[in-house]
Amino acid sequence: MGALAASQVPSGLLRAALSLASAGEIIRRASRLEDELKDLLLRVHGGGGRAAAAGEQGGAGVERNKERFLCAYERLKSELLDDRAFNFDFTEETRQWVAKMLDYNVPRGKLNRGLSVIDSYMLLREGTKVDDEDFYLACVLGWCVEWLQASALVLDDITDNAYTRRDNLCWYKLPTVGLSAINDGVLLKCHVQAIIKRYFKEKFYFLDLMELWNEIGLQTAMGQMLDLITTHTGAKDLARYRIQGYHRIVKYKTSYYSFYLPVACALLLNGAKLSDYIELKNLLIEMGVYFQIQDDYLDCFGDTKVIGKVGTDIEDCKCSWLIVQAMELANENEMKILYENYGKSDPQCVAAVKNVYKELDLQDIFLEYESRVYKHLVSTIDAEPDHAIREILKIFLKKIYRRNK
Repeated sequence: MGALAASQVPSGLLRAALSLASAGEIIRRASRLEDELKDLLLRVHGGGGRAAAAGEQGGAGVERNKERFLCAYERLKSELLDDRAFNFDFTEETRQWVAKMLDYNVPRGKLNRGLSVIDSYMLLREGTKVDDEDFYLACVLGWCVEWLQASALVLDDITDNAYTRRDNLCWYKLPTVGLSAINDGVLLKCHVQAIIKRYFKEKFYFLDLMELWNEIGLQTAMGQMLDLITTHTGAKDLARYRIQGYHRIVKYKTSYYSFYLPVACALLLNGAKLSDYIELKNLLIEMGVYFQIQDDYLDCFGDTKVIGKVGTDIEDCKCSWLIVQAMELANENEMKILYENYGKSDPQCVAAVKNVYKELDLQDIFLEYESRVYKHLVSTIDAEPDHAIREILKIFLKKIYRRNK
């Protein structure tokens, strides 16, 4: 890039830099000057405006993106409740119910899945201008992922008889809700289809987008079915809990919608063909399995105040990574304890199972697993030739490595 001519620098920028009194103000103003100079450089060299690429924005840019993302939720909620384009004939009572249900279940999590759509899209667009409309469409797809997540959690909490979620009572546990939450979970998933149709029907990738969401919805439902069936058979015989079956469950129940879907949405929004990114898909699914193993570990050994829920995998007789490991390592006496206590809600039974886990050093085994899989993922990511894809994968790995919630 050529040097910027002095005559091209606005005189106001130079005067502002020279007239500041405090060191703190100098630093703040210097940051703004840097942004303005970037704009100017892009204009001088044909960039057409500042590239809103995630790699250039730093922490402040990430926070701005999150603020814009949260504003997009309010707009989508308002449209669902009031816009006749969605063909909903709400009474005031139903409008209030849906508004409360949305606010309680959709935006109260970490929002990692939804924000991953934006992060991925911005990296794919690195070096080019992203206008407000394009950014908003990324927000829309991000919220669709969060809507799907909310639907899954509402229904999953019922099937698991869970008590808390995100530092609050599960939606179905509220006295005014109960099992009507089943319909709310279905409604949340239907919202996704309505939102996608409204915003993307005229896009050339609309069919690919709908096929992606239908495929992910089916895979996630199949994963849930595998989880429930395996739990039912495992309650009769814990020996059925094996690592191959466990991997099959978490691949479909978690990996596809939590890791592959956000990136696939960003790729389609950027005009890419998903068939060109099979290796990326496989690596994201592998990350999703790692993520679920972390989740199983935290369900037992995590701080409930940090993770925001009370773990119930032992009581629910879940085919978790911990019980799979225990069934492979336990001696005859430990196996007897597991058979007698796993899947029972009695606190003493839960404590007995956790004690076996500790005797088997499953905490250390998990840490060894985490270190091993992290090294593997890092080496695989470093070998990725595409810079944007490499950075996308790094962001995902950074979010999940050694997480505590």
